[in-house]
Amino acid sequence: MTARFLLKDARILGGEPRDLLVRDGRIAETGRNLDAAGAEVVQADGLIALPGLVDLHTHLREPGREDAETVESGTRAAAMGGFTAVHAMANTDPVADTAGVVEQVWRLGREAGYCDVRPVGAVTRGIKGEQLAELGAMADSPAGVRVFSDDGHCVADAVIMRRALEYVKAFDGVVAQHAQEPRLTEGAQMNEGEVSARLGLGGWPAAAEEAIIARDVLLAQHVGSRLHVCHVSTAGSVEIIRWAKSKGWQVTAEVTPHHLLLTDARAESYDPIYKVNPPLRTAEDVTALRDALADGTIDCVATDHAPHPVEAKETEWAVAAMGMIGLETALSVVQEAMVATGLLDWAGVADRMSSRPAGIGRLSGQGRPLEPGEPANITLYDPSPRRAVDPMGMTSKSRNTPYAGMELPGRVVATFLRGRPTVLEGKLQ
Repeated sequence: MTARFLLKDARILGGEPRDLLVRDGRIAETGRNLDAAGAEVVQADGLIALPGLVDLHTHLREPGREDAETVESGTRAAAMGGFTAVHAMANTDPVADTAGVVEQVWRLGREAGYCDVRPVGAVTRGIKGEQLAELGAMADSPAGVRVFSDDGHCVADAVIMRRALEYVKAFDGVVAQHAQEPRLTEGAQMNEGEVSARLGLGGWPAAAEEAIIARDVLLAQHVGSRLHVCHVSTAGSVEIIRWAKSKGWQVTAEVTPHHLLLTDARAESYDPIYKVNPPLRTAEDVTALRDALADGTIDCVATDHAPHPVEAKETEWAVAAMGMIGLETALSVVQEAMVATGLLDWAGVADRMSSRPAGIGRLSGQGRPLEPGEPANITLYDPSPRRAVDPMGMTSKSRNTPYAGMELPGRVVATFLRGRPTVLEGKLQ
């Protein structure tokens, strides 16, 4: 690679303006008034420079549901959101439970070239919770799988969960649990509470999430393995994770942007755009999640980008699909919920949306500091504008955003993947 870029007067992690010289895929130099000879100059005055964002929880739908999303369209959306790496969840069709399927997804990501795609392998065959999948073969494949999850389904059998935790220790893997006790959530439609009672929709108790997390942190400690808790949504879950971390156990957790901003009051519209798993919770839960992300109890933000075709969401609530897209709005939502409220600064955002998720996923070369010698995975972000979210202007193949018409701050101006712009001046390259 010979491309040279000079990012002029960027505010690295929100600090004082500095130049970043990018050469041969790496950051060659930082400082003031750097020599721009032979480099393409990108005026970054007023822009925040962050390490390329890393998402631990992305549904790219391919193979099997290309009507909702493909690896190419999903990674284009990721680049537009400032992401340079995503973890592709396993609940595809066929399920990513063999070395062949995860390698296919990995190769599709390489061919698209918009960001790194690290497949997540299923914990059990067919995500049915009955027999372990080919964990070792997926880990040894070119895809180098290190995160395993039956997301969309809970690994409800304690014996299977224990065996999975024991197995992944051999290659420093992590089991990412979708914490949902199935018997407690049969027929559930939204958070169990005052709003669900008033609307007459089946309630989804917080205890259904918290009971599985409590069990699994104990199992992880018992076998000495790594556990990651997907999309934490309740105040009680936060307290269990905080307790486990106080013991020094190997437990990490993520929160979605929508659980940081939206509450179950949105369901009063009966609009299925707000139907999601786990469900939107109460204002008290939102406050607890924000505080936990700020103090590090929750390690990172993960989008749980869940695209669906129009017909799956524009229907009655009871039969509508669960899920929301989130790659292109994640950074704006985090600015609104965490930065504007003073709970995180931009260095904290870089930690929660780049460094920590890259570490949990064991992604080398991602989540690195913006320093000389490091890979030039960079996001340039303008925090100042506010705009109404327009679903039709999004890059994802699906339009099921809960923020349609909502005014959010900021926009991604540029995304660099190893020194190559995938987005420049807000446009895909």
